[in-house]
Amino acid sequence: MKTVPLVYTPTVGDACLNFSRMFRRPEGLTLSIDDKGAIEKCIENWPRPADAPRVAVITDGSRILGLGDLGWNGMGIAIGKLSLYVAGAGVHPQSVMPIAVDVGTDNEELLNDPMYLGLRRRRPSTEELVEFVDEIMEKLHAHYPSLIIQFEDWSSEHAFMFLDRYKDKYPMFNDDIQGTGAVILAGLISATRLVEKETKKSSDHRILMVGAGSASVGVAKQLMSFFTLNGMSEARLRIWTTDSKGLVTMNRGDKLPDYKQYFARRDNGDMQLKELSDIIDYVKPTVLLGLSTIHGLFDEKILRKMADLNERPIIFPLSNPTSKSECTFEEALTHTDGRCVFAAGSPFGTVNFHGKQRFADQGNNFYIFPGLGLAGALVKAKHMDHKVITEAAVALADSMTKDEVDEGRLYPKLGRVREISQYVAFRCIKVLNKDGLCRDDGITASMSDDELFRYVGDHMWEPHYEH
Repeated sequence: MKTVPLVYTPTVGDACLNFSRMFRRPEGLTLSIDDKGAIEKCIENWPRPADAPRVAVITDGSRILGLGDLGWNGMGIAIGKLSLYVAGAGVHPQSVMPIAVDVGTDNEELLNDPMYLGLRRRRPSTEELVEFVDEIMEKLHAHYPSLIIQFEDWSSEHAFMFLDRYKDKYPMFNDDIQGTGAVILAGLISATRLVEKETKKSSDHRILMVGAGSASVGVAKQLMSFFTLNGMSEARLRIWTTDSKGLVTMNRGDKLPDYKQYFARRDNGDMQLKELSDIIDYVKPTVLLGLSTIHGLFDEKILRKMADLNERPIIFPLSNPTSKSECTFEEALTHTDGRCVFAAGSPFGTVNFHGKQRFADQGNNFYIFPGLGLAGALVKAKHMDHKVITEAAVALADSMTKDEVDEGRLYPKLGRVREISQYVAFRCIKVLNKDGLCRDDGITASMSDDELFRYVGDHMWEPHYEH
């Protein structure tokens, strides 16, 4: 597990920033808008038989981690994610397909960089982009009908648009929206179990999301799906969101994108709040989630307010890479007197706090997407609905061992990721069968739980070499 931060966050961010300069040989499929109308021929050039690719990661490089528009250099993200599929879920290395959709970039530095290998043009209009991506999805699905397609690091507006456009038509999901939502939901399930166990009381949690991009709204939707499936009334009213203009409300005076409107508050009267400190005073959250990509946003004042409001404040600075995190683990411990329940989006080292070693959990999508994609690939899923995504989150929370719970962890040890992926895939396949979304000729539907769990494990590739 020491190599995971080298393959993915935070190192993958540096790899993408320098991808053109480091390029040696092609490792993925580039689909250029200059080839619009001929995408089928481009796909046919992929050097694998038609039944080989099982999982694809596709990006247009428009919002890479917290680094912005990196254009074709975003190919590094697709390669990195699929490396984790191989390591974490036993998807065969020849069964993965990294795809970079090259439609240009609005990054001036890249456009003027003689070493940049992507198209030197501005990004197209949304209408032109949709037309091109429609062609890609149609031809990919025609050529590889069972291929699970994971959308990764698209701009917020386009991420939601394409998810809504394709989720009921193709076997696809968006990792930034649904994967992030699922892993944070799992962490919050564990955190609330921990808090309620220690304080001996249940709580109607009030969740403040700082940042209203695709990841933040994806988390909010996943939380609401879980609340609703568990019979909690008025689930949407438990969640508040903020963006660069402050608390997101319907009467704030600016035009909100569709994806922000869903969680915009309508109960604020004439009150409009901009500063995070004032918003915390107003909302009185039990949970503070950071997806702002603003380093240091959760400063001493903010953290102390959370500690004043809660016996065990739940603090999740989720922005990555580490340089974009809202606070460090040490800062969270120091300014909450060690009482915070903490998880981050990037790795933090162990902290010696008042003579006791404290470790930071990482809400890493690596816990979710490998098992989710494996499940879809094994049963040739028609599509991946919200119930399957929610089940992946609950399965992750349920995969904790007693020792991990007793240690105060919110996530299992990452060294168990293959075991976790097997369990997540097993649980997801059960839901896919229940909802009639499998195309495996009833193979898995007829299995007992023990048989299905073994079946998943038997289909996970391991890099063993015969002597």
